[in-house]
Amino acid sequence: MSDSNNPLFNQSLEKGLAVLRGFGAARRTMTLADIALEAGISKSSAQRMVHTLEELGYIRKHTQSRRFQLTPKVMEIGYNYLAADILVDVANPYLAELNQITGETINLTEPDGLDMVYVSRFVAPKFIPIHMPIGSRIPMYCTGAGRAYLSGLGDDEVHRLLASSKRVELTRHTLTDTAAIFDRVLTCRKLGYATNQEEMFLGDMTLAAPIFNSNGVPVAAVHVVVPTSRWTLQDAEDKMASSVIQCARAISNSIRTL
Repeated sequence: MSDSNNPLFNQSLEKGLAVLRGFGAARRTMTLADIALEAGISKSSAQRMVHTLEELGYIRKHTQSRRFQLTPKVMEIGYNYLAADILVDVANPYLAELNQITGETINLTEPDGLDMVYVSRFVAPKFIPIHMPIGSRIPMYCTGAGRAYLSGLGDDEVHRLLASSKRVELTRHTLTDTAAIFDRVLTCRKLGYATNQEEMFLGDMTLAAPIFNSNGVPVAAVHVVVPTSRWTLQDAEDKMASSVIQCARAISNSIRTL
């Protein structure tokens, strides 16, 4: 949470970033009034922010609709993070190998707040029901990757993160009770991998394992997407769980030597 009372805190920068974050799949284009509302700032402040971002090339106004939209230059910021992320470079060969072994889509996610963020992805040649591009966010509480990451934390921190999560029932299979979710986290600690059975998207299951740094702190998770059109969860666990665990351990061992 930001400390806006700190004299070093730049509120103008905060507002500019709020404008950029206001855009998304549900708000691909916005009017100035829309931007002010989404960013939680006044219209005059939004006008200054938009003008600056437009001059810098991060926002443009559509010539016909006169609505504002993001430009591809925004991706430069995210790309710079990925380019500087040593974990992605180290993990990619292992992810590619797991992709070949399983024949299914493999993802690497890193924690951010109450979410896991996709930072690398090796897509299966077969059909997958859900497309999750790099930068997509998934909640920790109801995903295999999230539970795998949580399994590496202390109990108090796990309970704090679960209590802070909204725990929305995304499908009829979503676990929202903190005790039930915590049981899944404990199971992951015991088995070395976590599961998600259609809790976020129908037709989508995952197996995930945590990645640890040299201090034994969880820093990411690797997961394989298991479509219900091709797998039962039990069959996937029997045939893929050990490979997912081995992949996560190989990545963990590699980053410990850096």
